[in-house]
Amino acid sequence: MGMLNLPGFLSCGKKKDFSLSNEKDAHGSDSDENLERGNWSNKADYLLSMVGYAVGLGNVWRFPYLTYQNGGGAFLIPYTLMLALAGLPVFFMECSLGQFASLGPISIWRILPLFQGVGITMVIISTFVAIYYNVIIAYALYYLFASFQKVLPWSDCFSWADEFCSKTRLVSDCNATLDGEIIHANYSFITSNNLTCINGTMNYKPVQFPSEQYWNKVALQRSSGLDETGNIVWYLALCLLLSWMIVGAALFKGIKSSGKVVYFTALFPYVILLILLVRGATLEGALDGIEYYIGRQSNITKLMEAEVWKDAATQIFYSLSVAWGGLVALSSYNKFHNNCYSDAILVCVTNCATSIFAGFAIFSILGHMAFVSERPVSEVVDSGFDLAFVAYPEALSKLPVSPLWSFLFFFMLLLLGLDSQFATVETLTTTIQDIYPKVMKKLRIPVTLAVCILLFLLGLTCVTQ
Repeated sequence: MGMLNLPGFLSCGKKKDFSLSNEKDAHGSDSDENLERGNWSNKADYLLSMVGYAVGLGNVWRFPYLTYQNGGGAFLIPYTLMLALAGLPVFFMECSLGQFASLGPISIWRILPLFQGVGITMVIISTFVAIYYNVIIAYALYYLFASFQKVLPWSDCFSWADEFCSKTRLVSDCNATLDGEIIHANYSFITSNNLTCINGTMNYKPVQFPSEQYWNKVALQRSSGLDETGNIVWYLALCLLLSWMIVGAALFKGIKSSGKVVYFTALFPYVILLILLVRGATLEGALDGIEYYIGRQSNITKLMEAEVWKDAATQIFYSLSVAWGGLVALSSYNKFHNNCYSDAILVCVTNCATSIFAGFAIFSILGHMAFVSERPVSEVVDSGFDLAFVAYPEALSKLPVSPLWSFLFFFMLLLLGLDSQFATVETLTTTIQDIYPKVMKKLRIPVTLAVCILLFLLGLTCVTQ
């Protein structure tokens, strides 16, 4: 019975597969321990790249909402336990595997060929993530450019709005007293007869904030459904092109160039978060928002629900970016005797602390929005796209000098997305490096650009109407 012949990168290597090559390429330097693949220029490059990869958009737009929804401060108990029991061990395992073998997410499974499919799946997931993640960065770029106006375009119901657009709640009907009798009438009748609604009897029309209609009608030009693809939205396509140009420029020398860019993209978001937190804390209603987030509104009985523990585990794995291949790829450029155990602890703790810190910045300003619009905080809180491109922009539009705060917020989203995207694309190029080392030695820049162009073209399907 014949043996199955596998491609070289899938075959189970001998001991020499893990040895360091003496062959030097353009990716390496004289100080590198691994002259074939290259190493990080210094420890800070690696740590900031790992922090940038782990800390992303989910820390800002997903964790605060999950905390609020799952019992407030009580949610930190299952979140911390899941970090210690599940997230950190897997994170450390991926880092140590990549560092030991100096191989990417596919080639690393030469240690156990039965699991080669795990590595291939990691790369496939990273490919899909790279496509849609840069589309989100393109949205942030569009809103960033839209913030360079004296009046934010989503601050009011302008020409693009319909009759359902309103900055305040609109009364539909209510009870009132007429000639000594209580009547129920629509609001136009009440106002035309100079009557006053009885407290607690008012029904409100379904309305949308200007920011919600701007997101759907202007930014996305959203069609009626998936069956109606529509045309490519040209300004989003240009923003997508710009985002891929930034990624390509940062990665043209691999980790040697991206390791320097992350000094800004990984650190500056913390400066902006601090500015937003200080500004938010000075606003009326900020305390109400924080109370909903992690204060007296905390509900310890939520811990009895399995859904809360599931959300905590999901958020840990989502936030730490484990099992996507990026941790293996970035760690594969470490020197062999680097202390990856302490690195893993530092990055994981930094990531989780950032999530908690971001929640205060988000909920303080959402609390102010609820105060101004005379709504409970629960009605203005949201997550995901609705938080980043609807609720938070709406809240920022109510602040003095709103274009400045809008610019800072979307610039922060841009940076948070970019350093995660750097690592995701580096995962793909590292895979190519392991499979075709001679090609990458001579053609690293063309191959990196080709990957960016291909993913840009695939991403155009995500910026249609």
